[in-house]
Amino acid sequence: MQRYPRDFTGYGPTPPAADWPGGARVAISLVLNYEEGGENNILHGDGQSEAFLSDIAGAAQWPGQRHWNMESIYDYGARAGFWRLHRLFTSRNLPVTIYGVATALARAPEQVAAMQSAGWDIASHGLKWVEHKDMPEEEERRQIREAIRLHTEVTGARPRGWYTGRCSMNTVRLTAEEGFDWISDTYDDDLPYWMEAGDRDQLVIPYTLEANDMRFATAPGYIEGEQFFQYLKDSFDVLHAEGGRMFSIGLHCRLIGRPGKIAGLIRFLDYAQAKGGAWFATRTQIAEHWAAKHPARRRERPSQMSREAFVARFGGIFEHSPWIAERAFEMEMGPAHDSATGVHSLLARAFRSASEEERLGVLRAHPDLAGKLAQAKRLTAESTAEQASAALDALTDEERATFEQLNADYTTRHGFPFIIAVRDHTKSSILAAFRARIANDNATEFAEACRQVERIAELRLKDLLK
Repeated sequence: MQRYPRDFTGYGPTPPAADWPGGARVAISLVLNYEEGGENNILHGDGQSEAFLSDIAGAAQWPGQRHWNMESIYDYGARAGFWRLHRLFTSRNLPVTIYGVATALARAPEQVAAMQSAGWDIASHGLKWVEHKDMPEEEERRQIREAIRLHTEVTGARPRGWYTGRCSMNTVRLTAEEGFDWISDTYDDDLPYWMEAGDRDQLVIPYTLEANDMRFATAPGYIEGEQFFQYLKDSFDVLHAEGGRMFSIGLHCRLIGRPGKIAGLIRFLDYAQAKGGAWFATRTQIAEHWAAKHPARRRERPSQMSREAFVARFGGIFEHSPWIAERAFEMEMGPAHDSATGVHSLLARAFRSASEEERLGVLRAHPDLAGKLAQAKRLTAESTAEQASAALDALTDEERATFEQLNADYTTRHGFPFIIAVRDHTKSSILAAFRARIANDNATEFAEACRQVERIAELRLKDLLK
């Protein structure tokens, strides 16, 4: 059965403690995209010129022609912007991750030598800086492998990380197949996370398109360095206050490398270094830290279960009513349901959408509290443990007689046993609820009993799925 692939849950309300080195509040990843010489150009065998991320207003591709203005702007990034940024970062001894387009790196021996001399982390940014959304899967796989080969040839080492940028729906899966230490074609979190990729676990380090100088070339966007500084400062301050987060900053030689734009970046670096609490790190350093502190751990994933396994695992959550799990299995299910809360949502929906007669059958499947089945030790294991949690398995003769009378009166009045999530109560509060609810009209009590059934199911699932 096809399952919904998107994950809206992530770490949820309790992200893990990042435990960055030195007690840092924020890990800052400075990323410099090196694309100059890898962009669309008929010199590179493309059918048109580039039109993306430049200072040319309203730029459009020129089919079959070179675009001299566009080329010149990209050339500025290689000739001047890169070196301005290199001086800035090396003068402050700041680590940098390069997203290097393989063909661009091959055309930039001086810049590659400078990156390596500075000890920067050179990750792969694909074979060419082109759009991949319509690229056939096999062609994208071929280009990924060719990018790895050329990158290794140019730099002397296989890239440990990957970011395509202008990616397809296949990119993350295809790059995960290649065994990188980390990949970054997602924007979905403030922390790294593990993704199951077949038999291997892939570390994902999310990137950013907003704390990114590309906004100088898009609308709405930044029009001066001060705006870029203010956005970076505000982001850093919030993450710093939260603590234990990661902050990616995306940069491009031809954009932030311009004097009026780099001024905002300089102000931010001054601010962050003065404030403290920042660990400036390459993405590979972040990956190594995360793998050591938070290694991949596989867990039970209901969304990946077969029907038989799902029903076997969750068929008893609603007392003696496996049909609820069977119906829940047919619903849209994905990573958001791979938790106690997620499975409970599905089961509760199946229960709520059932007919009144079917729901009544679920209520009647529940045993009396401290009743004859309990005394005969014929309860399910779940019910036995639940009743014991409120000491209903250790009643005095007088207490047992009280429960038996209340059970009889309640069932006679409402047509189903008294149901309450015992683990939310004590023996005395159960008796108080028993006496209060017995007088309810049938519709009110039916609705309350259904709510209690759902609560019992929720507590059982939290025991089952840690």
